[in-house]
Amino acid sequence: MALIELSAIERRFLLGDTTVNALAGLNLHIDSGEYVAVMGPSGSGKSTLLNLLGLLDRPNAGTYRLEGRDVTTLSPDEQATVRSTRIGFVFQSFHLVPRLTAAENIALPMMLAGIAPAERQRRVARALSDFGLDNRADHKPDQLSGGQRQRVAIARATIMQPALILADEPTGNLDRHTGEDVVNLLEALNGQGVTLIVVTHDPSLGARAGRQLVMEDGRLKSDSASA
Repeated sequence: MALIELSAIERRFLLGDTTVNALAGLNLHIDSGEYVAVMGPSGSGKSTLLNLLGLLDRPNAGTYRLEGRDVTTLSPDEQATVRSTRIGFVFQSFHLVPRLTAAENIALPMMLAGIAPAERQRRVARALSDFGLDNRADHKPDQLSGGQRQRVAIARATIMQPALILADEPTGNLDRHTGEDVVNLLEALNGQGVTLIVVTHDPSLGARAGRQLVMEDGRLKSDSASA
């Protein structure tokens, strides 16, 4: 079943007097449970695509359907609800809240969604255990290693049990060994049925995905699924 359906997507930016076609006539279907790597040079449209899929940006034209629902025309509040309940984000720079502990960072999406404290506590305890963070629950981000911070970020991204995880260079700030651990965590989540889309410049990480998309000048240059 198609989780993501993009039809004739256009995204344009005005830089000075110049119009930049960040995404141009993009058509893309991604099925539920797929593991997809998005690759290509800087400026090829990878981040624009990720922002659009994550409902952090809107296209100038075209339609985006998520789980069969046209999310292009939703109000900002409706998009925020979809984003908080169906999509998880993992960033290169972690994006943790500095003043919150690991447990509080993980709980944050549930607080924003109005989930009851007892349920939040139960889910956070399970996540801390699952991600090997039991003894780091009360530590703030500056007291954690890079790998621990990324594990907190992944736990936060998945605490609402989303259908889709978007990971933007998730190993970019990590050493090779720690990066391998983080990728294994993401792949384990994909193995449980979560759709995983990873933007990466790393060919070896891209090769691990079941499907590789290569972007160039805002267009889909190649798609291994149609090779």
